[in-house]
Amino acid sequence: MKNVFIHDDFMLGTPQAARLYHDYAKAMPIVDYHCHLPPAQVACDQRWENITRIWLAGDHYKWRAMRGNGVAEKYCTGDAGDREKFAKWAATVPRLLRNPLYHWTHLELARYFGIADRLLGPDTEQGIWDECNARLAEPGFSARGLMRRSNVVLACTTDDPADSLEHHAAVARDPSFETRVLPAWRPDKAMAVEAPAAYRAYMDKLEQAAGVEIRDIDGLREALAKRHDFFHSMGCRLSDHGLETIHAARYTEKQIASAFRTARSGGAVDAGDAAAFKSAMLYEFAVMDAEKGWTQQYHFGVLRNNNSRMFAAVGPDTGFDSIGDFEIAGPMSRLFDRLDSEGRLARTILYNINPRDNELVATMCGNFQDGSVPGKIQFGSGWWFLDQKDGMERQIEALSQLGILSRFVGMLTDSRSFLSYTRHEYFRRILCNILGRDMAQGLIPSDMDLVGDMVKDICYRNAAGYFGFDLPADS
Repeated sequence: MKNVFIHDDFMLGTPQAARLYHDYAKAMPIVDYHCHLPPAQVACDQRWENITRIWLAGDHYKWRAMRGNGVAEKYCTGDAGDREKFAKWAATVPRLLRNPLYHWTHLELARYFGIADRLLGPDTEQGIWDECNARLAEPGFSARGLMRRSNVVLACTTDDPADSLEHHAAVARDPSFETRVLPAWRPDKAMAVEAPAAYRAYMDKLEQAAGVEIRDIDGLREALAKRHDFFHSMGCRLSDHGLETIHAARYTEKQIASAFRTARSGGAVDAGDAAAFKSAMLYEFAVMDAEKGWTQQYHFGVLRNNNSRMFAAVGPDTGFDSIGDFEIAGPMSRLFDRLDSEGRLARTILYNINPRDNELVATMCGNFQDGSVPGKIQFGSGWWFLDQKDGMERQIEALSQLGILSRFVGMLTDSRSFLSYTRHEYFRRILCNILGRDMAQGLIPSDMDLVGDMVKDICYRNAAGYFGFDLPADS
């Protein structure tokens, strides 16, 4: 082969690491407990007519890199043809050495399309375009086929309280598809009183979904409780919150009722009242989750939509977000202490996006472990800007030194792409490389079964047990 970049021992720097990966990690099933896969695409078993449609459409990671390489917006989010967009991406890839996109790109080409004999670039893009498109026409390259190929036993999507969940129901009714696809509750829009026009429209939508008139704060609570019950009946066992920071301001019932009335009528809510309202809702969501035995997830720290010109042109989630520097420790401590004092702190996973907060989060988790569940409060895997080699290694190091790595529930894709399951392979290789290096240096015992059993736990078994799903044992 001309290119042996993606080889069997890719990223595995010692014989111990290679054995841990190949003998213990590689074959483990995947629990993708947080992703953004469109459930409609799973329900209809989506197919894609070319590689651009599955690989570049909606991928703000790639768009961001292409812009940085001088590619015009029409080849990212614009109206250029699929073939042209792919050519621009292929021309960008050789410029991405040391960027995780270089690894991910070639892992996906190797694992899904069998292309490991050459690197993607201007001189190879025509052949790779043709070969990928030919494979996509094969029967096994549908949405469900790709999930089967990746050994996914469970995927939890990200769903708004007003969603009908009709596509989840359709998947559940089909006995021919073995992978379970369950909803996860993402109620961010119910908190967003700072944008009154959008909030008012969303309340109308939630009102219709719940069959409850929402005119005051009690109507909102009733509607959300009904939808929470419905999600539970559909198999939901996880919630997720996308936040700048954890909201834990002091508030009164009168204050939050007034803030809701103002936003419901389309009026502007001042910053202090908005913070109070968000704090009240975040607490109430946590109580709802604890009462049903769910796991709550907090993704925090993103500074979104920095480029106002491009936000107006192409909208949110298009590659113009960055790491923020919000206050984290105080609010997080206040919220969790309140919940813990009341016996209402659910299983919780914390995902920071600023690496400065790694040790903060790892130590905060230890404050609220209560002995009821191993690893009840989890330091989540490297997320977004940190779901790359350095970010994962730093998260693993902080968790190892300040918590219990062996109880970690492991990796997730956090992706909208059916080709992103190589992120689990990427994580597993990084994990095995760290542990294998420690074995080689005598920092942990040179006991392959002891360490290998830990690898299996982190890759699959911890997640399979932690969330309360009835999942198959590893083989």
